Amino acid sequence: MTSPASSLPAAAAHPRLARVGAAARWMLAVLACLWLALCTAVGPLYWDFENGTIANWNWTNTAFFVLSFAIYLGLIVIMVRFAAGQRVLPRAISGRLNRAGQQHSNQALEPSQSQSVVADSNVSKRHATAASRFATLGRWITRGTNRFWKLALVFFIGWLWVPTTLLAAFGADIRSQIREFSWAWNQWTGLQQPYIGFFSFVPMDIYPTAHYMWPPDPTYLTDQHNVVLTVFYGAVAAFSRYLTGSNDAGIVALAAGQMLLAVFCCAATANRFLNRPWMGVAQSTKDKNGSSTGNVSSTTSARIAQDAAPQLAGGHARFLILAFFLCCPLAVFATISITKSPLFAFSFVWWFGIWYELTQTWKPEGKRKGLTATAPIRLPRHSFVAFVLSTAVMLISAKYAWYIIALQIVLALIADRRRWTTYVVALLIPTMLIHGGISLAISSGAIIGGDPIESRGVQLQMIARVASRNPEGISEEAKKNLSDVFNLDQMADAYSQQDADPVKSSGIQAKKVSYKWRTVMPEDMTNFNKAWFEIVKDNPVIALDALLAKCFGYFNVTDQPYVSMDYYVTSDYVQKNSTWIKSYNHNWRERITGFTRSWGKIPVIGWITHGNFYVVMTLLIGAAEVIRRRWLTLMTHIPLLLLMGVMITAPANNFERHMLPVAFVFGFVVLTYWRESLAERRIARQAQSSASTTTTLPQ
Repeated sequence: MTSPASSLPAAAAHPRLARVGAAARWMLAVLACLWLALCTAVGPLYWDFENGTIANWNWTNTAFFVLSFAIYLGLIVIMVRFAAGQRVLPRAISGRLNRAGQQHSNQALEPSQSQSVVADSNVSKRHATAASRFATLGRWITRGTNRFWKLALVFFIGWLWVPTTLLAAFGADIRSQIREFSWAWNQWTGLQQPYIGFFSFVPMDIYPTAHYMWPPDPTYLTDQHNVVLTVFYGAVAAFSRYLTGSNDAGIVALAAGQMLLAVFCCAATANRFLNRPWMGVAQSTKDKNGSSTGNVSSTTSARIAQDAAPQLAGGHARFLILAFFLCCPLAVFATISITKSPLFAFSFVWWFGIWYELTQTWKPEGKRKGLTATAPIRLPRHSFVAFVLSTAVMLISAKYAWYIIALQIVLALIADRRRWTTYVVALLIPTMLIHGGISLAISSGAIIGGDPIESRGVQLQMIARVASRNPEGISEEAKKNLSDVFNLDQMADAYSQQDADPVKSSGIQAKKVSYKWRTVMPEDMTNFNKAWFEIVKDNPVIALDALLAKCFGYFNVTDQPYVSMDYYVTSDYVQKNSTWIKSYNHNWRERITGFTRSWGKIPVIGWITHGNFYVVMTLLIGAAEVIRRRWLTLMTHIPLLLLMGVMITAPANNFERHMLPVAFVFGFVVLTYWRESLAERRIARQAQSSASTTTTLPQ
């Protein structure tokens, strides 16, 4: 894991290889910008839900593409130049600013200019006073947030109005989970209920889950929303019904508990990034006498990370990060939204902070490139326990978490294998116990697994769009291969470019039965893949439309969310179908969500309220990190890229709850890039100073 500085000897020895590597890194950045520019340019096309197609691309779309590409690539160039200590502003502008500053400082105080001098003096005093006040405010902010408990108190007080005035936010998912648990409880207590039947309709038919996956012995628990959460949410709701006669009290308790968890997770991670309590032990590049053990040209990325912020974060960084969490609707409404994504997002924030601590205490391995190896720094006990617990919460909140954790295990063992026991105990064992345990329960017939059709959203949208827009373009052979899995006419009627769930027949009993979940068999999916490939081959433009229309909003800052986080605050499940929650501050919920929606529709200013802004900016920062070769930092940011892949394969376009993890850690990503850039600049200056000193020594 080497920093940009560490590559200097290799670059000198292999200049051609260095140029090839630099070109490859810039190519990745260019590809990222091309993807973002494409998603921005096609937005106006797909906002026309009925007739939008990439075939209607015109000069306006080309202008949007070129302009957005230039902006995105320009932002990457600015970040890279800043990290390299180079001039960011154009030469003409920076030159004029420097000359103006010099002229102002060297201006002669002639008697004829006394009035202007007095005016300038007054302006300078006002500026100095304002600067002093801002500095004082920054010191107070720093002093008020320099401990974990202070940060927790800030988050708690700042979010307290949410559960007390809005109570809870939820949608269809928790109602399905409660229904699942209730049917399972009835089964456990001996109540006879319908199971497999063509005319029966039970909870597993709502998603739906193919009947071939149901075990012969009746069971009503599924892993659709992760069975651990289903049991926990369902048990709390059942206890609430026992005490109060409705689910509402239990749902409110769950929302309050999630808010407290959010307070803890955000405070813990903010404390790690802003206050860095382990800095006293992270000095692996110093010997016992405090002298450097390696030269600048062989400094690793751990050295950059350790040198990045030897002091507490400033007031500006603290204010901006806290302002996001306390004011942005994404974070505010997520605290009480009882769906799996917010729970995963807050646990991911906790997990992300521990990875930051691990990178800050990372040590080089072996005596190579001028580095002296020392014993690896062990995580403090509380951090190690937090690592285990955050991993476990991620695994029980989102099924795709195990993919992210599995990749991180591999990357961590490559980058930091001297602490392999930490990663085995904190990552591998929880994954084996939780994911493996659920898989064992599914294979034994204790619960029903999620239907594989859930992961085929892209394929379904492509087939359904062709069936809707060009049914004659589907060959008879493809229709025959699809006939055992889908009803093409129903697929065409159910198609919505924003959401694949209707095509999957998700919903209540009155839904369109396009997916033949009652009769489909596993072997039918082989023919499904053949039919999909043939349909895409015969209709490439429509298939491309289906893909882009399903995911472009995640990477287009001008696109409004298909489902925003405020939806859960005023959904019909809250405002109409609850027992007594609907009567508590009913109008206040409408007003607060109306305000956030109006804010979100304001050009540029409203972007900060939407998840796609943070997704786009995180991708640009990641590209800059690749160019600067911050491999150790990138290792901890790889999960953010995987989460973007989850967005592309998710059933719906621009569904904000899928973007919460990226948005929540964005401020910490920016702070990391800023710190490491300052460290790189400092190291570069030291290298230049050392080189100039060497050249001036007498020969």
